[in-house]
Amino acid sequence: MPHAYASLGQAFRQSFLGHAPNWYKQTIIAFLLINPLMLFVFGPVVTGWLLVLEFIFTLAMALKCYPLQPGGLLVIEALIIGLTTPETLYKEVEHNFPVILLLMFMVAGIFFMKDLLLFTFTRILLGVRSKVVLSLIFSLMCAVLSAFLDALTVTAVIISVAVGFYSVYHKVASGKKLHDDHHILSDSDVVAVHHNDLEQFRAFLRSLLMHGAVGTALGGVCTLVGEPQNLLIGHEAGWHFVEFFTVMAPITLPVLAAGLVTCLVLEKTHWFGYGAELPEPVRLILWDFAEHERLSMTHGHRAHLMIQACAAVLLILALAFHVAEVGLIGLMIIVLITAFVGITEEHAIGKAFEEALPFTSLLVVFFAVVAVIHQQHLFTPVINWVLSLPEAQQPGMFFIANGLLSAISDNVFVATVYISEVKQALDAGTISREHFEKLAVAINTGTNLPSVATPNGQAAFLFLLTSAIAPLVKLSYGRMVWMALPYTIVMGGLGWLGVSYWL
Repeated sequence: MPHAYASLGQAFRQSFLGHAPNWYKQTIIAFLLINPLMLFVFGPVVTGWLLVLEFIFTLAMALKCYPLQPGGLLVIEALIIGLTTPETLYKEVEHNFPVILLLMFMVAGIFFMKDLLLFTFTRILLGVRSKVVLSLIFSLMCAVLSAFLDALTVTAVIISVAVGFYSVYHKVASGKKLHDDHHILSDSDVVAVHHNDLEQFRAFLRSLLMHGAVGTALGGVCTLVGEPQNLLIGHEAGWHFVEFFTVMAPITLPVLAAGLVTCLVLEKTHWFGYGAELPEPVRLILWDFAEHERLSMTHGHRAHLMIQACAAVLLILALAFHVAEVGLIGLMIIVLITAFVGITEEHAIGKAFEEALPFTSLLVVFFAVVAVIHQQHLFTPVINWVLSLPEAQQPGMFFIANGLLSAISDNVFVATVYISEVKQALDAGTISREHFEKLAVAINTGTNLPSVATPNGQAAFLFLLTSAIAPLVKLSYGRMVWMALPYTIVMGGLGWLGVSYWL
């Protein structure tokens, strides 16, 4: 019987937080045990700050365990011990409901445009022979698509293209036919003559994926729908799509141009792991495959691409003229595309929501932490100190604070906290409307631009790092940080100059 109890206890320990390392599980349990004791000894303010730091830890360790579960446990405990209330959390969620709508329906809506996006990126990848021009087009395409669609979906598309092409070449390099079963994680079957081409192909894909991921950040900062926090900031400021773009343009457009120039320089100089060309034998294999796919395309497939293209135009027009709340526009796109391409089964529609809903759930946990911050007035002294600085220094200081915190945690969470606190200062009459708008620009650019420094800061970067392509092309955490470094310096430095001197 004691052995049975021991086995049962071991099963519970193994089940808790799944495959997370034991030290991580023990750390979360320690947090949960310490918090009530800290509340009893030091009071709610100190405990609230500890909770914020613990939550940031779960965000920083997102590769060990998705933050929803450990962060959710911390939030549930915060509600139980009274650091905030369910009513306050509900008001926070209700206030930010447009952002939840965006994540639920816009991301799912773009899911049904994936065929069009895959077709477009495939044509570009094989049709442009110059690596420098290809990199610029890839980065610019990702920027434009992220500005109007969704950075995560755009990243998912370029990952799909990369995985598809890698698997085709890896199979051929291993001496297999295209229809043969093949395990692409192992190089044991790769013919010796193909080894150098395979490594160069990996470097080629790595650089394109990083250019594309940075492109999603360059475009995502520009518009209301580019990143989830943009809509949150725009909602607090009362900006619609065109107004948001106009207000951000003095910072975002120069940064976009500088980012594209950085892309050009990196490809020309081969610095930081960029510049690898697509080997000609690989190009020929991929071109034959793409031509085979094109020739086998049915009239039905072509019709679906045309429907998706029409829906994309309608989406852009609806956003530009703000015909409805952004999330409702996304729902309209879901209805139109699925109706006209014949996707009417519930389970087929449900697949579109798989990418969005986990992060939507995490966003509600964000709002619970923000509720603790508001109820305990944790950030009020920090915000008051920044607002006590000379007015001209405040946007630059907000940019730095948001950028540093976003790089180690998550830019949506950081933006949620800061824009809420600044909005409270506006409502209290502490700052003017004009100055509030400058600080909102600083918060938006600060959370979007320097956060490319690490995979933690940008959801698209984290998605890339945890995707199927990362181990195939040997894209590790450290390599991503290294390859993002020149972009971090250029985008962060120019963004800070912009909010400090150009607003």
